[in-house]
Amino acid sequence: MPPLTSFSPYLSELNHRHVASSASTNSELIEALQNGSLDVATVHVLTAETQSAGRGQHGRSWQSPRGNVYLSLYHPVHMPISGLLSLIIGLELAKMPVIQTLNEQLQAQGLTPIGVKWANDLGFYQQAQSQCKELPKEQSITDSSVLGSALNSDVANQRTLPFNKLSGILIEPVTKAGRLVGVVLGIGLNVQAAPKLTTQTSEGMSYQAISLQDINEMLSLETQPASLPDLPVLYQQMSKALIAAMIRFEHLGIEQPTGHTYYLNSFLEQFATMDALSGLCLRVTQDYNNEEKVITGIACGVDTHGCLQLRQDSGKISTLFTGRIDVIY
Repeated sequence: MPPLTSFSPYLSELNHRHVASSASTNSELIEALQNGSLDVATVHVLTAETQSAGRGQHGRSWQSPRGNVYLSLYHPVHMPISGLLSLIIGLELAKMPVIQTLNEQLQAQGLTPIGVKWANDLGFYQQAQSQCKELPKEQSITDSSVLGSALNSDVANQRTLPFNKLSGILIEPVTKAGRLVGVVLGIGLNVQAAPKLTTQTSEGMSYQAISLQDINEMLSLETQPASLPDLPVLYQQMSKALIAAMIRFEHLGIEQPTGHTYYLNSFLEQFATMDALSGLCLRVTQDYNNEEKVITGIACGVDTHGCLQLRQDSGKISTLFTGRIDVIY
């Protein structure tokens, strides 16, 4: 493996290695762990200035221009991974000093702060609230009918509000001899460059990329622009946030068999203050055996398993494990 390059004593303790370019920091780190080049019993961090084949959720590509953070952290685990982990990671990343500073400035100017969007993104919607119109509470659209009646339906004609995506989270398990030994937490953070997404690269998702520099410039219209931390400082802030997230997740695992909910309640309360979807009207599209199921309703937080909760017009609360999110208005 290439020689170790560290930016601080803290990162050195985490076995940090930095490379000019990687196909994918997640893939490279996983391969090194599985082939025995790295010890699966210790924490490892890999950062890269750019990626040639960066990956996002569900096999999507992650564009990786220079000037941004591409970081993967491996952490040993001794318990099953649940949907809460990505939300815990999002919350801890949102507590990073650079995000907190920007959020204070955004809120001072009456703008929407950076938050955690279920299930694995950081960013914000420009518009604070959206209104749910009178819509079908639930509708199924098969592939064969998409070009037919669905195009004329209320569901198809709803206007969507794009999500300003600042960062994405990709969690991947690491196994050896068929046994889970740890997880790799991959984080992409747009710092200086926001990729220009096309219809193809956004893959049907209603979002646009935004960078810390974009937000800083937006704020500087009203105040003196603040200087952003350089990448080594961000590597350190991000690594600390990921370690804190893993500790918090382990606390939940230890607490669960006891019947106590102190750590869980604490997390849910904090998450509610950083929930980028809270109170917004959503259209959630789910795929069941090549058939799309569309549900609309008001986002009302997450449950104790990390599932999205959607309150429909009837008052029914739907619990969603997965789905494509669109904010409608």
